[in-house]
Amino acid sequence: MPSPRDASPKLQAKMDEITDAVNRTIARLLPETDLPEAPLYDAMRHGTLGGGKRLRPFLAIQSAFLFNVPSARARRVAAAIEFVHCYSLIHDDLPAMDDASLRRGQPTVHKQYDEATAILAGDALLTLAFEVLADPETHEDPHVRCQLVKALAQAAGGHGMVGGQMLDLIAENDEVEFDVGEISRLQRMKTGKLMAFACEAGAILGKAGEPQRKALCAYAHDLGLAFQVTDDILDVEADPQDTGKDTRKDESAGKATFVSTMGKDAARERAEMIVNQAIRHLHIFENRADVLKDLALYVLQRRA
Repeated sequence: MPSPRDASPKLQAKMDEITDAVNRTIARLLPETDLPEAPLYDAMRHGTLGGGKRLRPFLAIQSAFLFNVPSARARRVAAAIEFVHCYSLIHDDLPAMDDASLRRGQPTVHKQYDEATAILAGDALLTLAFEVLADPETHEDPHVRCQLVKALAQAAGGHGMVGGQMLDLIAENDEVEFDVGEISRLQRMKTGKLMAFACEAGAILGKAGEPQRKALCAYAHDLGLAFQVTDDILDVEADPQDTGKDTRKDESAGKATFVSTMGKDAARERAEMIVNQAIRHLHIFENRADVLKDLALYVLQRRA
């Protein structure tokens, strides 16, 4: 979790509250078992309950709050989103991808268990996410559940997170040079699409109108891009003890990032511009979206 120096006390308290609630929901949806396949569930729990900022669940719950969605429904959707996010982290950390040994201050799943178990744990988390969304406990209206399933599939698939990861791999090729526009598209797919779904999910649960849904999606897309810009800066500046993961991996892999393309100062200025743009998208909600505005400002200040 971010430290108090990174977030305002009010925002930090809200983040802690939502993190605790989502962790309880995840633990309930992923109970321990003594069945022969128990190592799979242990790996899934290791990959989901071992810390993390819970930024996407935070977005889902806060966007649902704007439309008076019952908290139990919002928490289930938030958990489903975190399952998809954690599956992506487990697979990204594999030797075939980023080959990372540290995640959230602890061994990555393939280091704690083995590569095959890590692959299966990621697969199981992805499918569990859709099981949770399709359950009537998430919403009694099947049309709402179908919208959630479709929107998450679009955000996580080839036109979203997975497609962005493919572009990220291509960007490691020394013969390929990505400009700022191409890097922005990569990150909007890899990071922004799932964040956009997190915000849109609250609007879907609340059966909100199109203007509200579009405003939240635009906010989340910009937030995701700003988050990635600051992530690129942290990768070259931060201490692994603060971030809880390996640093300077993008540089050593030869990846095209905002920092490698623009330089740190220009990247930091770009992040500030994007955050201000994200906040403007929230004007339609007036002061009811103050927490989301504070979150955007936190993205600029975070150190992990």
